Amino acid sequence: MGIAAAATTVRPCCRILAARLFPKCPRGAAPFPMCPRKSPSPFPKCPRRRRRPHLAPAWIRAAVAPAADAAAPGRRRLSTTVDPRGGGGDKGFERIYIQGIGGAAVKPIVIERPDAAAPPPPPPESAAERVEEEAAAAEVREETAMEREAWGLLRGAVVRYCGSPVGTVAASDVGAFREDPLNYDQVFIRDFVPSALAFLLKGETEIVRNFLLHTLQLQSWEKTVDCYSPGQGLMPASFKVRTVPLDGSNEAFEEVLDPDFGESAIGRVAPVDSGLWWIVLLRAYGKITGDYSLQERVDVQTGIKLILNLCLSDGFDMFPTLLVTDGSCMIDRRMGIHGHPLEIQALFYSALRCSREMITVNDGSKGLIRAINNRLSALSFHIREYYWVDMPKINEIYRYKTEEYSQDATNKFNIYPDQIPSWLVDWIPEKGGYLIGNLQPAHMDFRFFSLGNLWAIVSSLTTPKQAEGILNLIEEKWDDLMGNMPLKICYPALEYEEWRIITGSDPKNTPWSYHNGGSWPTLLWQFTLACIKMGRPELARKAVALAEKRLSNDQWPEYYDTQTGRFIGKQSRLYQTWTIAGFLTSKMLLENPEMASILTCDEDLELLEGCACKLTKAGRTKCSRRLAKKQVLY
Repeated sequence: MGIAAAATTVRPCCRILAARLFPKCPRGAAPFPMCPRKSPSPFPKCPRRRRRPHLAPAWIRAAVAPAADAAAPGRRRLSTTVDPRGGGGDKGFERIYIQGIGGAAVKPIVIERPDAAAPPPPPPESAAERVEEEAAAAEVREETAMEREAWGLLRGAVVRYCGSPVGTVAASDVGAFREDPLNYDQVFIRDFVPSALAFLLKGETEIVRNFLLHTLQLQSWEKTVDCYSPGQGLMPASFKVRTVPLDGSNEAFEEVLDPDFGESAIGRVAPVDSGLWWIVLLRAYGKITGDYSLQERVDVQTGIKLILNLCLSDGFDMFPTLLVTDGSCMIDRRMGIHGHPLEIQALFYSALRCSREMITVNDGSKGLIRAINNRLSALSFHIREYYWVDMPKINEIYRYKTEEYSQDATNKFNIYPDQIPSWLVDWIPEKGGYLIGNLQPAHMDFRFFSLGNLWAIVSSLTTPKQAEGILNLIEEKWDDLMGNMPLKICYPALEYEEWRIITGSDPKNTPWSYHNGGSWPTLLWQFTLACIKMGRPELARKAVALAEKRLSNDQWPEYYDTQTGRFIGKQSRLYQTWTIAGFLTSKMLLENPEMASILTCDEDLELLEGCACKLTKAGRTKCSRRLAKKQVLY
């Protein structure tokens, strides 16, 4: 039965299930998740296998392994979600209800573990090996004053819940906006990703693990906007730790987590990208630490499946891309990106690739894995074939015939040649290209969106040739996309009548400001990942050096304004956490480029060569992949 087949929803699970699964402290009812009780959890523990972090370099192992061993005897209990749960009984996530299944409970998730003898202990380390490791450690570059400042600010932005770190605030601005923080004092899933990577690369893993588990706990909450409840798989955009009176008393207080699923956001935008970023971070946690037990937990496996069920549900759309509203990603204001924005598609593809690695394979998950493979195949073809533009492609569009009615039409989306903007004719280089920002019937958004293009490289959504072309374009148009401060969130800006119509005369998104052509230093870490993957680290070093000249002196702003990024943004918060974390992550990746390889995805030729449509050559409907003239797999 399809996920969205039923019109009715079963919703007894939201608060009742949360009450069953997550005991509150110390007593009384409250609408938020509470600190854990001191009593032992009623849930049996999952057997845990200690894995050697073989994928991490020696300096990561040295930082992570002692901390894990030290914490093993007396692990501090953060909440019931932080401790692993067993699959026994009827009190786990196995009984969670998925919206639209008509009340049928999900089958228990069975984590199969082969009965194998414990591996033999490693041989004792020789004196020569110890001397060699100590000499290598002595050669580690000393942190600069700017890096020490950044680490101090990042650790100062840490948010604690029940005494344990669970994330970082969006900004620690002590300037003009201190009395009006809006939601910058909250922990955003999207914003925390570079902070999490910085902590992981530093060997500080507790905060990332806590963040992943507490946000997973919030996923099962009841979400209502004007009497309508979205899908259960939706992750919150952000959460805040609040202190509230205990049982109405003014003498005793307790901490609660207060999530925002968009019902309080400006414009009530949907946090579509939150769940996708959560999956990406979950994979990164396992890859860097070597601790895969977190991925194998029953509740985590269920959380992944809920997100995928929401993304893979059937709808009216004719394309494999995700259909979303405006403002559903990093650009969370009206900017004309509704439909099939590139950023969401790149994150969607990346989340599918990551999920396929992490989902436990059993009889209950085979159908989901098959759906993931089919969607990956169709999505990669669609983006590579129809979103890619370079000089030959622009010239082809310029000569398009319109109003074609046939299955083998060249101009499948009925794009009118007059849509090609005048700025693009002289801007597109002879060598290089990029993925356009959006594609819908009779509409191509030719703007260059940095995050979508960079993450398409990181996740191998593009072909290697296309990925090289994107970096060639950035290098060729360095002054436009980097200017005085990397990196333009999109290029060019909407101006004049176009700005008034598309943004609704948004005073925050004026031309070359904020999301409308502003420069965002946090994009450095994604640019660095893409450059290292493609063997072009010198480009990333050039961008980091450009940012180093100003970030500290300018007090780590959120974004920069003007066409070349000369001014600090007119409404930019200072000491923006993901600006700080993006800089630190970029520096650490450049010093240890081998770490970039475990955060990226390689080309999957077996997936690309297959086709999910199963159409025969003699059938009435022809396969688009076989008819495509431009599709390449190299």
